[in-house]
Amino acid sequence: MFKKLLFVCVGNICRSPTAEILMRQQMRGRVGVEVSSAGLQALVGKPIDSMAAALLRERGHESASHRGCQASPSVLAAADLILVMERVHVARITRDVPQVSGKTFLLGHWDGVEVPDPYRQQRIAFEHVYALIEQGVSRWSTYIK
Repeated sequence: MFKKLLFVCVGNICRSPTAEILMRQQMRGRVGVEVSSAGLQALVGKPIDSMAAALLRERGHESASHRGCQASPSVLAAADLILVMERVHVARITRDVPQVSGKTFLLGHWDGVEVPDPYRQQRIAFEHVYALIEQGVSRWSTYIK
């Protein structure tokens, strides 16, 4: 049973906070499920990227309280399920914190897709990434009890 979900990307200002916010929405009403996000090279304390925030806001989601957080070994170990955006994230996490290897998966695992980094790209890249995240969150949410 997954009670503590952690989404991980690089900076924790675009992809993983978007996934965190969307999964929190999916988990409303499910008692005891905690959703958070962190970055492998987090921009600690920074707010969500303005384009990611705009897309979330346009779809009725609030992101103003998000601040970048580092994916430390203790943060990773505390999670029941770690969902990352790219295969290189899985490799890095399992190399650096091998005890979490069995609970670290791609967000796009069920569809065999990675979620590319839209940072400093145009809106169309963020829209593409948002759709991939939305799909991944939807697919994983059915396995969260």
